[in-house]
Amino acid sequence: MRAMPSPPRRSGAGRNPALHSRVEPARKNGIPAFGGMTRCFALALALLAAAGTAGAADAPKGKTMADVLAASKPSDWRTPDPDNTLYLDLAAGRVVIELAPAFAPLHAKNIRTLAHEHYFDGLAILRVQDNFVTQWGDPDSDKPDKAKPLGSASKTLAPEFERAIGSDLQFTALPDGDVYAPEVGFSNGMPAARDRKSGEAWLAHCYGMIGAGRDTAVDSGPGTELYVVIGHAPRQLDRNIAVVGRVVQGMELLSALPRGSGALGFYEKPGQRLPIKSVRLVADVPAAERTNIEILRTDTQTFADLVESRRNRRDDWYKVPAGKIDLCSVPIPVRAAGAAK
Repeated sequence: MRAMPSPPRRSGAGRNPALHSRVEPARKNGIPAFGGMTRCFALALALLAAAGTAGAADAPKGKTMADVLAASKPSDWRTPDPDNTLYLDLAAGRVVIELAPAFAPLHAKNIRTLAHEHYFDGLAILRVQDNFVTQWGDPDSDKPDKAKPLGSASKTLAPEFERAIGSDLQFTALPDGDVYAPEVGFSNGMPAARDRKSGEAWLAHCYGMIGAGRDTAVDSGPGTELYVVIGHAPRQLDRNIAVVGRVVQGMELLSALPRGSGALGFYEKPGQRLPIKSVRLVADVPAAERTNIEILRTDTQTFADLVESRRNRRDDWYKVPAGKIDLCSVPIPVRAAGAAK
């Protein structure tokens, strides 16, 4: 059993007396009665403040996220590729996972093989660590006589922690900075980072992202044990483990599970583990049994408008727009296919 990291591994309004104690000067018509130029200056300030307040009231409120989505066109949405989308079915419902072959092609291929050959069926969720990850796989993976055979899937894979920046890699950069990378943005719906100097790009550990747990050896995470980020983004893991995709629907089924009481959040008793009914590649699922969804594209003006609506929240509740946004705070909307109709 690989213990996903920590680091991820495979298992084995009050009043201020000082402000209210001073003596106010005599007032005239609501303006402090100062003498000479001081009084004129105070009057000018009051007039400027009034003008500013009026201007703020008349300023356009800007678009909310709901406004942006309501104005979206069908071409702003895409259908997940059935050859790179998985259904993780639990007793409580279905989790839809989109793989990231553009960043981890070897892992995506191996996971497709594992799903096609029903490797995950009957396995379990092994670990739920608060504010970190939920992890699933074979509880007997470290016992050669009991471990489930991998079939035609590979036991080891070359590390895919980053990839070269190339013309084939679509990238929509965010306008704000980042602590962990020179530049961040989105690539085909995935939160990503890149460094133009090194010529490398990689996926980021944001909420809902999925990685392949590994041991110390960099080639020891073939995708047989997967984890999803359920807490504050552990970006220190970026470029240290293969990020293979993200959950696009059903995160609540993985984030709201009971926390494990063992080390690193592992369940200590077999009865605590949540069984996995099945993991299927969508391409292998009959059309009548599919969950038909659309995902907002991240390479459109609509997405740029959405980002701006979140950087500067102008709905009635917000009084001070932030003017910035963190990579992991940008939502990627998902809707039922044909919802616009």
